[in-house]
Amino acid sequence: MTTITIQLPDDTAARVEDAARELGLTPEDLVQTSVEEKLTRLSMSFDDVVKHVVDKNAELYKRLS
Repeated sequence: MTTITIQLPDDTAARVEDAARELGLTPEDLVQTSVEEKLTRLSMSFDDVVKHVVDKNAELYKRLS
């Protein structure tokens, strides 16, 4: 596993710590989970865009093949 160090403004760090405490997590676990969720959403969005482009251009691809 790789370690990444980031700097957060004090108010953001306090919010992360408060949220983690409320969820029964460590701040590190909360941030890791948040990053993983964001990356999942980004990849889903990319897949949706690819599907849209392929569907939109399906007729063109058929003519070109």
